[in-house]
Amino acid sequence: MPESTDPRIERVPITHPDAQALIEAVQAEYVVRYGGQDESPIDPADFEDPLGQFFVAYLDDTPVATGAWRRSSVRALGAEVTAEVKRMYVVPAAQRRGLARRMLAHLEATAGEAGIEALVLETGMKQPEAIALYTASGYEPIPGFGYYCGSELSRCFGRRIDTTGWGPAT
Repeated sequence: MPESTDPRIERVPITHPDAQALIEAVQAEYVVRYGGQDESPIDPADFEDPLGQFFVAYLDDTPVATGAWRRSSVRALGAEVTAEVKRMYVVPAAQRRGLARRMLAHLEATAGEAGIEALVLETGMKQPEAIALYTASGYEPIPGFGYYCGSELSRCFGRRIDTTGWGPAT
């Protein structure tokens, strides 16, 4: 794995080969943890302007992480304009370097620049490191939504963000 700790985050289409390779890796992780892939519907157009954005992080020139947001109809935390965080993933060899936290901050900034008032997300109980990241980053539990709404393994979180793109809302 590259030694650089300063990732380069690039916006790419979800169909980009680096994005697809990392999505395949996270789907394989879901199979290990949950016994199957994430079946929630994904439309590549959801990650293009004005609906959303998809990003890949690189260490040196190696793709090591993904993160994305897409506009959502979920209303949470008093926000009318929300987006859902999707496809947060860091390859195992690059974990524990703060990459997920940096990607999440990047998603918050870019969503805020697009006028998003709050980010919402769904994760699973078999991903305790994801839950720890989100709660440590100021996300709070919200009512369930989406494809896995009602599943005993599903947990949903949200956080108001700064619409100037400079961090959390205060």
